[in-house]
Order: sequence, then C-alpha cells, then structure tokens
Amino acid sequence: MKCTLCPRQCGADRSLQPGFCGLGEEILIARIAPHLWEEPPISGSHGTGAVFFSGCTLRCVYCQNGDISHRNEGRPFTPRELSDALKRLTDLGVHTLSFITGTPFVPRILEALELWHPPLPLVWNTSGYETVDTLRRLEGVIDVYLPDLKHFSARAGRLCAAAPDYFAVTSAAIKEMCRQTGAPVYDENGIMLRGTLVRHLILPGFTSESLRLLTWVRDELPAGVPVSLMRQYIPCNDVSVPGLDRRITEKEYSRVRDHMIALDLPGFLQEPDSADRDFIPLFNRDESFV
Repeated sequence: MKCTLCPRQCGADRSLQPGFCGLGEEILIARIAPHLWEEPPISGSHGTGAVFFSGCTLRCVYCQNGDISHRNEGRPFTPRELSDALKRLTDLGVHTLSFITGTPFVPRILEALELWHPPLPLVWNTSGYETVDTLRRLEGVIDVYLPDLKHFSARAGRLCAAAPDYFAVTSAAIKEMCRQTGAPVYDENGIMLRGTLVRHLILPGFTSESLRLLTWVRDELPAGVPVSLMRQYIPCNDVSVPGLDRRITEKEYSRVRDHMIALDLPGFLQEPDSADRDFIPLFNRDESFV
C-alpha cells in the first residue's frame, strides 16, 4: 500500500522500501518512560508516559533529538508489545500517555490501542506537520493534541525544516485538531483531559516569525487555546545554518513574550534553565524502556 500518512505524500510501499521518513512498516521506538518535563497540564506532578517513536516527517536542521528523528535509532515493537508497554506506564501512575512523532506508525498505533485502550488522556505530541486525513483517523482516539507551530514563511520552512509548505499544512492541521477536541477541559488537578495546546519554540534570528505565528493563533484559533512559549533552543544536530548556531538572547525572548502577553494569549512561559542538554532524554538504551 502506498504511504500517504504525512504531507510528504511519498507514496512508498513501506513493506518493500522506506518512505521519505526512512522507515518501513515495523514500529521503531527509542524511549518508553515517564517524562516530567512537558507542560503542567500534560506532565502534572507524576509525569506523562512518553513513547518516543523513531523517525520524523520533518528535517529540522536543529533537532535536539536528531539521533532518532534523522538517524532513526530505535528498537522494533509489535502492536502487542506497545500495548503491554502502555499498561506498564499506566501502572506507574502517570497522568497522561504521550505519543511523540508517531505519524509514520498511525495504523500500528491504532492496532495497539484496539488491543488495550488506556484509562488516561492520550496525547498526540507532533511537529504539527500533519495531513487532515491522517488526523481524522485519530478522531475519537486522541484526547489532547500537542502540536508545534514552528515556521510562518516558506523561506523559514525550507531553510529550517525542508518544508516550504510547513505553515500552510500545519495551520490547517491545527484547526482540525481544535475542531476535534473543542475547548480545553481540565480535571481538578489541572491535567488536560481534552483539548489542543500549541507549542512555539523561539529560534535565534527568527523573532519576526514568532510574532506572526502568535498573532495567527489569536486571530484564527478558538479563544482559550493555550500556547506554550518555549525558550529551550540550543544548537544541536551539528546545525550549520548561519544564525542558528547560538542560543536566543534575552532581548529576543522578551520581544516574543511581550507580544504574547499583549495578545492576551493564555498558556505557559518556559523557564530560562530549560535551554540545557540535561533535559534531552536518554534514547535507545536499556534504561530508556520501562
């Protein structure tokens, strides 16, 4: 069957040869473990049960998880093995379960969830670069969408992620996510039970993009959709694009933060010490898997 799961629409028969993502049909996973460093409505005090899938449909030159997103490091799992791992995560007392960059494996993930559906909110943690058709396969299954909103201009999408259509595709995808989930719903502990939470990572030299993206959120998404403004950027993956070889400055951060506040967008502001390699999870080791 020709693969059309992601916006690349490469049409590869992944049972015979890899697609654009470099992946076959078999699930590859680089980490399954509780994760404490997501937004408060996702991680709470006990963490989210994070499943980091190998591979990615983008080619972000600065990706901090380059070993798994570019180089596809990971271990094979069957749907049954994934289902069993979700049970183990649930038994550890996490608040939510997060599927991270799972788009190339949507059919297999749905198989795993048919075997056992966890009694926790299911989070789709994504680059935002999704097709509406694939998202509709997740409708009624995924409770919370956690998309990135990375780039506004075609130039930035091309330069940073090899996707000049990034904004056109992702803006439509996020609107579909909001349609599916409706207004955010939280439990008594502030954990998101249903809803969409949009992430934006500030990049050095690209603050004008950030301002335009935040304005789009205010103008085009339903009121009350929270935004997570992230300042964790550090040069990774041997990034060679001029300007992306440094951290953001306090002035850059303040400019974007003040714009978010002026727009009266609800959400979260990331702490300065988040820009540290110590927050990058350990992948593809024995201790990476529960």
